[in-house]
Amino acid sequence: MSAEELKKIEKWGRFELELDGPREGNPYREVSLKGKFRRKNREVEVEGFYDGDGSYKLRFTPDRLGKWCYETISDREELDGRWGKFRCVEPSEGNHGPVRVEDKVHFAYADGSPYYPVGTTCYAWIHQKESLQEETLEELKESPFNKIRSCVFPKHYAFNKNEPLYHPFQKGEGEERDFSRPNPEFFRHLEEQVERLGELGIQLDLILFHPYDRWGYAEMGKEADDRYLRYVVARLNSYHNVWWSLANEYDLLEEKSTADWDRFFKIIQENDPVGHLRSIHNCREFYDHNKPWVTHLSVQSQDKFDVTDWREEYGKPVVVDECGYEGNNGYGWGSLPPKELIRRLWKVATTGGFPAAHGETYLDPDDVLWWSKGGKLKGESPKRIAFLREIFERAPAKLKPCALGGWDASAAGIEEDFYLLYFGIDQPARKELDLPSGHRYEIEVIDTWGMTVDPLGGEFSGSVELGLPGKPYQALRITRV
Repeated sequence: MSAEELKKIEKWGRFELELDGPREGNPYREVSLKGKFRRKNREVEVEGFYDGDGSYKLRFTPDRLGKWCYETISDREELDGRWGKFRCVEPSEGNHGPVRVEDKVHFAYADGSPYYPVGTTCYAWIHQKESLQEETLEELKESPFNKIRSCVFPKHYAFNKNEPLYHPFQKGEGEERDFSRPNPEFFRHLEEQVERLGELGIQLDLILFHPYDRWGYAEMGKEADDRYLRYVVARLNSYHNVWWSLANEYDLLEEKSTADWDRFFKIIQENDPVGHLRSIHNCREFYDHNKPWVTHLSVQSQDKFDVTDWREEYGKPVVVDECGYEGNNGYGWGSLPPKELIRRLWKVATTGGFPAAHGETYLDPDDVLWWSKGGKLKGESPKRIAFLREIFERAPAKLKPCALGGWDASAAGIEEDFYLLYFGIDQPARKELDLPSGHRYEIEVIDTWGMTVDPLGGEFSGSVELGLPGKPYQALRITRV
């Protein structure tokens, strides 16, 4: 076969090999399939998976241009020793590859393009009826969000007690789920939604375990847990917009120990050659984020944001994924006024963290609350979050916390070049600042709620006293001339 005839797969795209194999017994646990992929001196091994109806699949994401060779390894003759070649070509427009950690505390795509996570939460949207899922995707298309937190397993909790559209595992005897037999129909549906999110430029922070359960998924047992993780990673690691979140509120899953969570991280790390981002989300107690398999912090904190300290302690990006939700559902975490949610997000952003913590919990006669089921956004915060995202994406990359604003303002910037100061609920009509001497600066007043930017006029240097609007939710953008 000539080079021109080789199948072409774009860099960070997906190569898939489908093979026919045995159907008898339980192929999910009784048949082994791996693939070895080689490009010059680089060799990558991936796990295959059973997709039902006698179909076995291998998926691989090439990360180097040029010709790749592959061969299969299996304990079944009909799946073993298959080989072939393909050519990895330049990625298409919009394919920037998976998101990586950059310079310890920031994010970027694999091609070096900057990535600033601004996220939302829709825990169980993929488990709702198809019309509601379509409505959610249409709403996301027009939203400012480039990241979403969602669960593999269905959720049993307030406002969310319906049966899922598909279960991740097939039925065994009676009504019990057989945790040794994944449900291909569910996983094909999940993959379709992952693909569609990718087309919208949205990263899926996929939650692998959670405590809100009535079907037994939270207590499958060690063997089933480990097998499930290997299966999920084999199916989804070739999707470049996937992040692995080990759990939502891991510390409420009391039957799982720290050793279990350590083992889960290792399973994912060892079976994911792409190296997708990995985190674990807390309710009250932090997991030890210093452990090498944790790539970034996924934090729940309602009103105390020690982002600067966490950043320094762990030396990793800090993503505040939950700080309360805009809504009126009667719970303290789900009844925030929109101005308070926006205040918290700006506070996180100007202390060195990433404000991926949007969610919406307005009561609905059909119990369709965005935070869990998706649907339509009703609140006032999304357009202000779009404004926040624009401000920070236009700022120089890699801002870090600084002390320019003093104790009564949070600030992030690039020393001597650029600063963003945020005053929160304070309403100063004047502000003294000590700007670096020897440089001249332009200063703009940002109304984070009114979504306006107004220049103060003139240039400023050294010790200055500024006249300000005297109202809350204001910020300053200070740019070196």
